[in-house]
Amino acid sequence: MSDDNKFPPESNLPAGYVPPKVWSPDTQSGGAFASINKPTAGAQFDKELPVGTHPLQLYSLGTPNGVKVTIMLEELLAAGHSEAEYDAWLIRINKGDQFGSGFVSVNPNSKIPAMMDHKPKDGGAPLRLFESGSILTYLADKFGAFLPKDARGRAEAMNWLFWQMGSAPFLGGGFGHFYAYAPMKIQYAIDRYAMEVKRQLDVLDRQLKDNEYVAGTEYTIADMAIWPWYGRIAAHDAYEDAGTFLAVDGYENLQRWRRQIGERPGARRGKMVNSVTGDPSTQLHERHDASDFETQTQDKIGGAG
Repeated sequence: MSDDNKFPPESNLPAGYVPPKVWSPDTQSGGAFASINKPTAGAQFDKELPVGTHPLQLYSLGTPNGVKVTIMLEELLAAGHSEAEYDAWLIRINKGDQFGSGFVSVNPNSKIPAMMDHKPKDGGAPLRLFESGSILTYLADKFGAFLPKDARGRAEAMNWLFWQMGSAPFLGGGFGHFYAYAPMKIQYAIDRYAMEVKRQLDVLDRQLKDNEYVAGTEYTIADMAIWPWYGRIAAHDAYEDAGTFLAVDGYENLQRWRRQIGERPGARRGKMVNSVTGDPSTQLHERHDASDFETQTQDKIGGAG
């Protein structure tokens, strides 16, 4: 059977479309974020990153991946780890800040979050960190917190951390993109990714039926990684209320866990850091001191977004 018979061009979307032999960026159709999407890596302009007074310097935005790290940092501080004090600088990915030379030197993949530790445990030169799962694990090991010490407990927490890292792209880049951001509604794509997200929600709901937290009895970096993604969709707070479309209220165990994490002061503060959307009182564009939550939110300094 020829490709034309298997996939008749008139049935493609858009009708008549046939993939070229060699893809060209000139053929991309756009959609949200199209202006910053490029098929190449590397710095696009020279711009150094600011450096504050604390050893930990975070360069991020209040997306689910960024929120993972700010929750971890705020939870460390709440647990008494004063050396986890940090500066959080805003990287506006919609404006292409992540392609500046300074940011690319920290994360060659040009994605948030990225972090520098100017006081690593080995006493050596500043250490760069990128990929949210890597940052969470590094901080857990550095401060000896939120990751079980025993081999079995650590392995289970890491299982779920890596589950999130592998699964969330289907939620965000897959379902979220085609449901909310693509330039057209494509039923096949939405149905394909909705099916997978529903399966993932069921995985979590089943795990949380007999476990207080995702990895067992302890609150760990696995919860911090999963909550900003799956807690957000469960709270009807993602992709134009896609929670209704996905019938998230039926996942009772997930909903219990989602509310439980959301009541933690560290999670509430972490969600505010580098946020540029929503209620101005919940937006703390930059964070340099604990007092910033009281004095530097957008409702107090003026403006939003």
